[in-house]
Amino acid sequence: MIRMIPRLPSLFLIPTLAFSVPSGWAAGVFEHEAYCAHGFALAAFEEGGIPRQYPPDRKVDVLHLALDVTPDFGKRSVAGSATVTFAPIGHPLMELSLDAVDLEVSEVTSTVDLEAYQVTADKILITFAEAIPAGVETRVTVVYEAEPRKGLYFRTPEMGYPEEETHLFTQGEPMEARHWYPSHDFPNEKFSSEITCRVPGGMVVFSNGRKVSEERDEETGRIAVRWLQEKPHVNYLIALVAGHFETIEDRYGDIPLAFHTPPSDIGEAPNSFEGTKEMMAFFEEEIGVPYPWAKYDQVVIRDFMWGGMENTSLTTLTDRTLFTKETENIRSSQSLVAHELAHQWFGDLVTCRDWSHIWLNEGFATYYDVLYDGHRNGRDQLLYRMYQTGQSLIGRSGTPRPIVSRVFGEAVDQFRSHGYLAYGKGSWILHMLRSQLGESLYRECIRTFLERHQFDTVTTADLVSVLEEVSGRSFDRFFDQWVFHAHHPELKVSYAWDQQARLARVSVVQEQDVSDSVLLFHFPLTIRFLVRDRTEDREVMVRSRTEDFYFPFTEAPELVRIDPELALLARVDFDVPAPMLGVQLKRESDVIGRLLAVEQHGRRKGARDVEALREALNSDSFHGVRMAASAALRRIHSDEALEALRASLNQSDARVRNQVVRDVGGFYHPDALETVLEVAATEENPIIRGEAVQGAGRYAASEVREQLVGLLGSESHRNHLVGDAIAAMRRQDDPVYVEPLMGMLGRRGGELTSRGFAEGLEALAFLARHEQEKAEVREFISEFLNEKREPVQLAAIRSMGMLGDPRAAAALEAFAGAGRESRQREVAVDALRELRAGERPAVALGELRSEVLELKRINETLRRSLDELEKKVEAKWSENAEGAPDKPTVKPLHSPRGAQQAR
Repeated sequence: MIRMIPRLPSLFLIPTLAFSVPSGWAAGVFEHEAYCAHGFALAAFEEGGIPRQYPPDRKVDVLHLALDVTPDFGKRSVAGSATVTFAPIGHPLMELSLDAVDLEVSEVTSTVDLEAYQVTADKILITFAEAIPAGVETRVTVVYEAEPRKGLYFRTPEMGYPEEETHLFTQGEPMEARHWYPSHDFPNEKFSSEITCRVPGGMVVFSNGRKVSEERDEETGRIAVRWLQEKPHVNYLIALVAGHFETIEDRYGDIPLAFHTPPSDIGEAPNSFEGTKEMMAFFEEEIGVPYPWAKYDQVVIRDFMWGGMENTSLTTLTDRTLFTKETENIRSSQSLVAHELAHQWFGDLVTCRDWSHIWLNEGFATYYDVLYDGHRNGRDQLLYRMYQTGQSLIGRSGTPRPIVSRVFGEAVDQFRSHGYLAYGKGSWILHMLRSQLGESLYRECIRTFLERHQFDTVTTADLVSVLEEVSGRSFDRFFDQWVFHAHHPELKVSYAWDQQARLARVSVVQEQDVSDSVLLFHFPLTIRFLVRDRTEDREVMVRSRTEDFYFPFTEAPELVRIDPELALLARVDFDVPAPMLGVQLKRESDVIGRLLAVEQHGRRKGARDVEALREALNSDSFHGVRMAASAALRRIHSDEALEALRASLNQSDARVRNQVVRDVGGFYHPDALETVLEVAATEENPIIRGEAVQGAGRYAASEVREQLVGLLGSESHRNHLVGDAIAAMRRQDDPVYVEPLMGMLGRRGGELTSRGFAEGLEALAFLARHEQEKAEVREFISEFLNEKREPVQLAAIRSMGMLGDPRAAAALEAFAGAGRESRQREVAVDALRELRAGERPAVALGELRSEVLELKRINETLRRSLDELEKKVEAKWSENAEGAPDKPTVKPLHSPRGAQQAR
């Protein structure tokens, strides 16, 4: 599963790909509804109330699950039956427990006699008349109805979606399936499955595996479509999609490939789908295991809550992945599609046994997306992606946390707040293993791991066991320090040359704080020297807090590079000596060295550094270096740096051109305004034009205001330019935009995407928050508090809190006081907190004023006392003035300096 990156103006980490896992887990993720995990059998609470999570017992071996469901699109409900085939494990079974939330159960039958059943808040407990012996195959059928709050989602006209695009879809991960059918809803069990879905004529049905039959019921007009997944998989990978879709098809060998979208989007489908066949060929060769399922479908969903979800043989994708050719190479679905396809092996064929080991799913999928990127676009691209992910990881603040940890609140936390570990650091673990083992041996290890554990569940120990067996090496230390403990090395490196002894000295200090959770690391480190245009690599083993390494050479090296192949996840602080920096910036064979040189030039900020960066921006062969040079010039932020950027706008690579426009827009200068306005008026690429519009949003000039208001009526793919104008208005924080923005939302709301409209509502509340009269805005926003499109409804709730109008409290309290746990309740509680916090500055200011008045009173009292004392002293000295020494000076508290301090 991949998390989506929201469109953030002028901010993001990975500019090369619109959808990319490494950053997806990093800053600002696409919102997912709150999840309350009922499935953990044991939870021992740590200090502070954070539990340690463990998987539930497997009292039975689930063999097969058969679902027969009939959805009601108008009522957004489902009626059906679930038949579970199982056999008790180890002991006779008197009671079967199935996970189920808010299911209305009307009947339970079985192939053996039942005594009774009961439905609790989150379980169906089925008691048998006699204990079922271990190993005896048994079937239980539950007939039920549900109006799912999670797990099964609808997109219907009643919810604001076009009737011709009505559809439903499921989302099982982490543990949402229990909301629409009873099951063992935890990933420590695998079984085969089948789904029969009965839908109105004209609709299509997609599910896991292969389609077995499609029959029409002449009496009801419904179509009954049956799908069978004969190979076992975990419960959260069961998928159902039904409704109105258009399709494009292809084949990879004997594997049918298909890409489905809502009808209005089919024109953009080839842009996202075209690389799938090549990816599948690469993965089969790189992994060494054939694609394991009967077919591979990808289906685009309206307002999907994640970026993508890797259900076996049926991946669901957000509609935000679709793009037009006019965006050139700025937008791409490659990373998203590759990530979810890699999951068909890593996460589907072999699945983590519980959520503490989720990196075995997400880290592998993330890394194999990067490997494909390197295969298609060259090794520099692979290293660049790993470099970006590494920078995101080492730049994080907060308490370090290990990748594998049982301390978390809800299962979804492993994807949201801790997702940077599973995705980003997990991919780096694999990159370091591949670097240390070599590509060939690494491939053999991974192939063996998959073949040995195919259609099974695993923990990290299973991977370690295979690595050690195949390679003959011990990996206890590696996994102990990198996976079961937290953080990474923080290295301070220095270099010196001893001319007399002809020795190069490299000193390495580990500066990270060592604790019970963070170790002193033990790792191999490659140091590369350039001597007379010849490179020499020397590998050392870093074991201690501080170490010096000496290397003999006949003459001083021209360049020293630490970790030249980017094989170590570490923060490396190494200031390259000035004579070497120019050499490093021009080494065509060393893309990471050039990126590091650009960074160092950006920190130095001199005139020569500006010139070096300008040259790199216009001449380096790799787009990532050029983009880094542009960003470095922005950080220098001098007039010379701005002029270098303005002179570098003519970039053939749209990614670099977009970065330069973004960085010019990062200045507040008349020349910068002139440039972004010109780009906004002339640029054909809508992404770059939108970047210029957001850059112009820094200026409260009349021409900018006219442009932004005018763009509210513009037409673009998914109305991206409208969104850019709204973001720029919010940046200006000028209430003059309240009226035109509210008018546009009222007139064109139906044309905007759910997310676009949601961003508009929040911007409206933000812009109006300081206005004296808020009634009109409050009433407008309140109209969407019961909107059926969840992103819009949640935005309306958030906006009521942001608006700061006390009269919004009653509406928010209604949602916050709801009896059932829901995303709406969670957001309303936060909105109420924000609303009430808005009253505190006045209270705090009143308290501050009281404190100042009290200080003034104390100061005045002291001043009077000192004046009185000064007079007494003066009088005393006057009595004995003849022959007396100089009078002492008393400095009163009411001196100008004292008064300033008192204020």
